[in-house]
Amino acid sequence: MAYWVVGAMFGGKDDKLDEFIRRGCWYCWDPRYNMKIPAEVENRFPQVQVGDRIAVKRMLGQGATEIEIRALGIVTDVDQEEWRIYVRWVMNNLNRRVSLHGCAGSIHGPFEASDSWVREIFQL
Repeated sequence: MAYWVVGAMFGGKDDKLDEFIRRGCWYCWDPRYNMKIPAEVENRFPQVQVGDRIAVKRMLGQGATEIEIRALGIVTDVDQEEWRIYVRWVMNNLNRRVSLHGCAGSIHGPFEASDSWVREIFQL
């Protein structure tokens, strides 16, 4: 099992978390928007597996050294063609602050449970 930290903002301002919770999924690229797939997504997304854990974060502003963890879930399916991860959300409406740990992009990981930062995020 791997741990992932992902974002919910499109273009830095269009917050999709409520939609993700309602639809039981997460995505950071949508072909309808005619955008190029970011390299970080293209490299990391295929590594996500069923049973992995996912945390949705929010950036706290330019120069911030912390992020806010907003939701936690378990990956139930991965659709490689639609670039969509299906998630059983187990906690939302969190306001858990943790160090940035270099996670300013759309998807970061895979991380291991032995990482103290991961334990702080997921309360392991």
